[in-house]
Amino acid sequence: MRGGEPNYNFELAKQQPGATDIISDDRVELYCQYSTQWDALAHGGSLFDGDESGSAQATYYNGFRAGDDVRVTADGDGGFTSSAGPLGIDAMARKGVTGRGVMLDLVRHFGLQRRRVSFADIRLVIETDGIDIRPGDIVCLHTGFAGRILAMGDAPDVDDLNAHAVELDGRDPALLEWLTTSRIAALAADNYAVEALPATPAAPPAAAAPLHEHCLFKLGMPLGELWLLDDLARWLADNGRHAFFLTAAPLRLPGAAGSPVTPVGIV
Repeated sequence: MRGGEPNYNFELAKQQPGATDIISDDRVELYCQYSTQWDALAHGGSLFDGDESGSAQATYYNGFRAGDDVRVTADGDGGFTSSAGPLGIDAMARKGVTGRGVMLDLVRHFGLQRRRVSFADIRLVIETDGIDIRPGDIVCLHTGFAGRILAMGDAPDVDDLNAHAVELDGRDPALLEWLTTSRIAALAADNYAVEALPATPAAPPAAAAPLHEHCLFKLGMPLGELWLLDDLARWLADNGRHAFFLTAAPLRLPGAAGSPVTPVGIV
């Protein structure tokens, strides 16, 4: 817009003088993991001695190496280009993400106050609500965080948000074991990291984000963050259900370690 009037000087009008079309386009500069998102497997790796050389190296899921398979290079224009190879978010986008979603409504059991949720807590929710979790499910954790931050509009209260965050205790070995043996396909939450960060202190060497390391690096399990689950969780609770059909395909961003996503739960 210029001076309150539309700017008609675009290529289509040049091609056909007197064209009557009015067309609007937008440009978005996007941070891939700032809002509702998927974490690709290239988002998190670990120091690991995969070749038994006696020296741990920066490694991602299935032995892919940082600097070789997953790398960032200067593009010559002052910017950088990332390449995540087969671990990039585009690998998820090519096949799409659909399946059986299952809701664990943590906020209904534990409230909104800050709490680190252990496997004992998860088992309590599953048994109390009679939830059937099957191999291949996409488990969604409703904590109420995303709805709370949206309600704050343009003035989020950081202290309030820090005091109201139900998060998984990524340092709980029983929780990590359950994520392995349950054989779920993915894990998503409506908070900003799924797990509590900073994590419970541990003697080094130890991951700063242990659940990320376990899921992304060890299991090859994508993580979803900041999903808005309030309406779906409310509907499921009102109707005595926990499972739903979920579709949540990421953007096909070559080489990216994550992507915005618009998850849709169908009931």
